[in-house]
Order: sequence, then C-alpha cells, then structure tokens
Amino acid sequence: MPDNATINKYLPWALLIAAIGPLGTAYISQFGFGYEPCVLCLYQRVPYWIVIGLGIVGLFLGAPNMRRWIALAAGLTFLTGAGIAFYHVGVEQLWWTSAAPCGAGEAVTSTQDLFQQLQKKPEKSCGDIDWTLFGISMATYNVGVSLALAMASFVAWRRLDGA
Repeated sequence: MPDNATINKYLPWALLIAAIGPLGTAYISQFGFGYEPCVLCLYQRVPYWIVIGLGIVGLFLGAPNMRRWIALAAGLTFLTGAGIAFYHVGVEQLWWTSAAPCGAGEAVTSTQDLFQQLQKKPEKSCGDIDWTLFGISMATYNVGVSLALAMASFVAWRRLDGA
C-alpha cells in the first residue's frame, strides 16, 4: 500500500488517468465505431470532465491538505457519476421512465412544425442499448467503474488525513 507522500504526489495524475480512460472509451465508441450517445450517455461524461478539472487543479496545488479535499471532491463526483449511470441502467431495463428528453421530439402544434420535425434526425432513445459485452451495457459498466473510482478516491482522502 502506498504511503501518504506517494498518494499526495501521484493523486492528480491518477485522477487524470482515471477520468481520461472512460471518457476516451466513450469518444472512441462514438466517433470510431459510430455508436450514437443518448442524452443520459452525455450526462454520464460530465463527472469525468469535472474530475479532469480537479486533477489539473491538483497538479498546481501541492499542499497535502488541498489534495486531500480534491480527493474527496473527486470521490463525490465519481459517486454522482455512478448515480447517473445507475439511473440510465434503470431506463434501459425499463425499471422506470426517464425524466430526461430521451428520444422525445418537440411538441407539434402546426403542419409547419410537423414538416420541421420530419426533417430533423430524431434523438436516440435512452432505453436503446447499442453495445453489450457479456450482456452488460456500457451504462452498467460505468456504474461499476464509477463506484470503484469513488472508493479509491475516498481511500486516498482518508489516507491523506494524516499527511
């Protein structure tokens, strides 16, 4: 197990790598393989961007106490990401209906609105699952990854308590 000085030294880099990995996977699946993200998929990316910001801030703030609070903020952010991903899994599994505008078009109040809607590409439904590995969707994997990263961040936060 690494000591506090090692955790303090590498925490910002660990946060950057931990956030860039899943984001890179999402962007590769979108732009490399053509999997269109739904609104909830896009929401799941936000916590990773926040953690990238925290990692960058951590690079410039070398004080152990500041990095301790960055670890806590990252843990809470990853936990929030796990919640968003779990919500998406619930929509995929039809446990509940999404409150996000997943695949819902705008209200049609005239013939002109109808023609405009027909010319637009419809939003992807959040219940559609484009890709699975062993029957598990990307949103489900994101729940596990986000929870693991949250736990690791909380461990770093607790370990830096005595730094």
